[in-house]
Amino acid sequence: MRLQDLLYKGAHRVPDKPALRWVERNRALTYAEATAEMERVAGALAGLGVVRGDRIGIFAHNGLDYVMAMFGAWRLGAMATLVNVQYAAILDYFVNDATPKVLIYTGDHFDTIDRHRRNMPSVEHYICLDGEQPGALAWKQCLDDAAPPPVDPTEETDPAHLSYTSGTTGKPKGAVLAHEPTARATHCIAERLRISSADVTLGPTALSSSYHLVANLLPGLHRQATVNIMSKWEPRTAWQAMEDQGVTVLAGNPPLLRDVLDMARQMERPPAKLRIGLSGGGPVPPELKLAWRDELKVPLVESYGQSELGGFVGLGFPELIRDERVLAVGLPLPDKEVRMADERDREVPIGEMGEIVLRGGFMVGYWARPEQTAETLRGGWLHTGDMGKMDAEGYVYMLGRWSERIVSGGKVIFSRGTEEALYRHPAVRHACVIGKPHPRLGEIPKAIVSLYEGKMVTSDELIAHCRARLNPDQVPAILEILAEMPMTPTGKVGRAELQARERQLAQSA
Repeated sequence: MRLQDLLYKGAHRVPDKPALRWVERNRALTYAEATAEMERVAGALAGLGVVRGDRIGIFAHNGLDYVMAMFGAWRLGAMATLVNVQYAAILDYFVNDATPKVLIYTGDHFDTIDRHRRNMPSVEHYICLDGEQPGALAWKQCLDDAAPPPVDPTEETDPAHLSYTSGTTGKPKGAVLAHEPTARATHCIAERLRISSADVTLGPTALSSSYHLVANLLPGLHRQATVNIMSKWEPRTAWQAMEDQGVTVLAGNPPLLRDVLDMARQMERPPAKLRIGLSGGGPVPPELKLAWRDELKVPLVESYGQSELGGFVGLGFPELIRDERVLAVGLPLPDKEVRMADERDREVPIGEMGEIVLRGGFMVGYWARPEQTAETLRGGWLHTGDMGKMDAEGYVYMLGRWSERIVSGGKVIFSRGTEEALYRHPAVRHACVIGKPHPRLGEIPKAIVSLYEGKMVTSDELIAHCRARLNPDQVPAILEILAEMPMTPTGKVGRAELQARERQLAQSA
């Protein structure tokens, strides 16, 4: 299956059913309308010389036009190259890496485009989604003037999506995702979550992240559900949209899902039709899962994936879990074989720590990075760089990234357990544990947290909180409270920024 086939199939089965809805603008397209719009976009792009194998850059806020630009690119056999608007300062890095022929953007970023234009020679045409601007065509005019597109040349094996990593371990890399493995993976996700045509989904996370693609957009379209998209997360707006539209499936990240919990406490109930919260983009604090389970009576399903997958390694079930598996990220999905491996790529015994590796559906490779592709995909297995363990029934438990381990006095410490303990404190909003240089031990664990507005707690109280819940070697030796935690464009705590800051502090000491 090709990704555009999801709209063709929906238009055949339920042509008049709403397929996509833009929350802020209250604008919707039925499956038949979305298919017709995809054809118009494909015709417009073909008129600009776009052919199979070209890249189409999209640098925009979430919206229906964004989604239609993606589908129009896929309809021509081109590859959608998505750049988060929070990367405005280094837009030229992404454009020069992917070399798109066309760059589609939102009008509020004209200054960004104009500043980088001379450094992006591959771009032959700029298209502004909000009307004509100097040096750019107007999106609506392009579609109004479009001729019918050529016959669809796309093969299932063609690249569809250039999904950039979050850059937590270096510069962002473009993971090339092909049509068929991504379609198969998201079909499995829809089955695991038991999504049906009766469901209404909401995805407030950035479309530029592969998480939105595989958690909200594609699984919903597989089942002819109605997929809602938000341009910007705002808890009260989202709550009202969930009420008005009867949202049953919410796909977000842990901070967003904590906001929903807080809103539910204010409203004294969860959104009326909500049956699943789906979390991705970072570890879910156990207390957040437990609060959803015990207070909202709604399953908070954790997912674990990477940009390199076009799907998930592990995913929970849409059920209220009452045993210790509430801490797991779920079972592997049926399109993937997952195991834990040692440093020589040998499978480790059940229950022992190893690197999480998998085979089945994953990326074609990193764009224009053959050496890194060969290293990550060595032996036909994708090496995630994440450490975990697996129980006898196959449930996967995440421990942390190998590159983020803390080596203190010869002992290897992973941050996840300490961070989860900190998240259990009601004052802690964000937590990150990094290695602080130490002259004798090499490193010691340092915790950095930010607090909820209006909450007060001291560093000593938080360390005591950890000491009551953790083994001695996991207790942070030092804890710092920041007024604001640095975050990545994909909504994760900015661990790399905190580590760089700590190195600077050590050098200036």
